Amino acid sequence: MGVKKLKPVTPGTRFRVAPDFSELTASKPEKSLLEPIKRTGGRNSQGRRTMRYIGGGHKRMYRIIDFKRDKTGVPAEVLTIEYDPNRSARIALVQYTDGEKRYIIAPQGLAVGKTIQSGEGSTPDVGNAMPLAKMPIGTIVHNIELHPGKGGAMARSAGTYAQLVGREDKYAILRMPSGETRKVLGVCFATVGSVSNPDHMNYTMGKAGRVRWLGRRPRVRGVAMNPIDHPMGGGEGRASGGHPRSRNGQFAKGQKTRKPKNQSNSLIISRRKK
Repeated sequence: MGVKKLKPVTPGTRFRVAPDFSELTASKPEKSLLEPIKRTGGRNSQGRRTMRYIGGGHKRMYRIIDFKRDKTGVPAEVLTIEYDPNRSARIALVQYTDGEKRYIIAPQGLAVGKTIQSGEGSTPDVGNAMPLAKMPIGTIVHNIELHPGKGGAMARSAGTYAQLVGREDKYAILRMPSGETRKVLGVCFATVGSVSNPDHMNYTMGKAGRVRWLGRRPRVRGVAMNPIDHPMGGGEGRASGGHPRSRNGQFAKGQKTRKPKNQSNSLIISRRKK
């Protein structure tokens, strides 16, 4: 698992830093775990554009991922490590002893042939899912549930992880990828290990066309627009545009956007590092 620097044989490869895909063991996905994705192009049900800079891109199929890991007490063997176009992490196809196949987010270090399991009786080994209350202090985890039984919601992108740093009553204390320290119910499930593909942050697209293949259209800066189109637009020459803000006037820097009466405020011990 790593990156490769391409030879500058064309302008598009001169600065390209690409994944080497050395960790992948299969090129075709499991057909029974695929669903079609309908692209919106940023349009709503009336056909009006409600999101800018979305459109085009290669056709994709959605891989059904098991975020809940609710098949407890049944061992599963890792069959393949695969690429998923819908997320930055790699995914693993696992087969349970009863024959059922599922996709999970592949943690770093998970290899083909290994056996994983979920449930209270599991050991804190890479790929196993278990309640936070049953894990030893200091365990590195990902795919963490916020609400019991709802499925993993936190630390799911490439290279991310949280660390179990303590316990308090019925809560587990986690240090999140952002640096925030918060409480999560101890009955919530999490998967041991950090998410695969940590080199995702080192990729360089190399050319604008490669970004278009991902379905992203060119993003226009606010200061390059007219005053009617953006609060930062207009002015003679290259005007600064004033304080950075969104198209509807909300400040982008400095303004607090978190709700003061947010229910989860009581669960956050220390906010993320600024």
